[in-house]
Amino acid sequence: MTAHTVEYIRYRVPEQQSAEFLAAHRRAATRLAAAPQCVDYELARAEDDFEHYVLRVTWTSTQDHVEGFRSSDLFPAYAAEVRPYAEQVEESRHYKPTAVRGTGAATPTLYAWAGGAEAFSRLTDVFYAKVVEDDLLAPLFADLPAEHARHVALWLAEVFGGPAAYSETQGGHSHMVARHAGLGITEPQRRRWVELVQDAADEAGLPTDAEFRSAFLAYVEWGTRLAVHFSAPGATPPAPQPVPKWSWGAAPPYPG
Repeated sequence: MTAHTVEYIRYRVPEQQSAEFLAAHRRAATRLAAAPQCVDYELARAEDDFEHYVLRVTWTSTQDHVEGFRSSDLFPAYAAEVRPYAEQVEESRHYKPTAVRGTGAATPTLYAWAGGAEAFSRLTDVFYAKVVEDDLLAPLFADLPAEHARHVALWLAEVFGGPAAYSETQGGHSHMVARHAGLGITEPQRRRWVELVQDAADEAGLPTDAEFRSAFLAYVEWGTRLAVHFSAPGATPPAPQPVPKWSWGAAPPYPG
């Protein structure tokens, strides 16, 4: 997983020019929106001093910005809109994110919304009871160690925003991937896994709201497809990576 580059441009624009400044950046933003090198962007205005603005643009990389976007057909029109404000720029830099990051409690994690550790323990208990009785999946799990369900519960809990217990006791993403090496998981087996884990989520009492289940299923689809890939003969294991962190995605929890 490659970290993107975040560009910050800080402006001080006289208040009498603010309307035309905002209009110019709205027009310029259409070029950012069309640029494959641009991940997202946002122009913010200071609450206590209306002359100060910060434009944040996330680029796929500094090189993609400097050598890609700036040499593209989109750049001349973009530059024409923002160039009149070049003298108002107080800072323009590229920044790389650090490991110091996270989310606050304003939006609950998927882990908390699901019901915490107990919910994921119920889920894996129900799921693996189904697996060993399933004709298609039972051969894959014939020699499961007794602690397997507990480890998977820790994994899912961490993925969905819970404690880092899996990382601390088992390892990161590469460790989980290694558990699938050589299994030769088939697409029909993957689909059955997805079907049974959804049934188990129902029986274990996990939330049924559309927002949670769409995020839950998105991870299940992503994870099982990687399992198929890395279980194939001759698959190259990934470089060491942390446990992935799944979030709500496009639809946060419905307030209603």
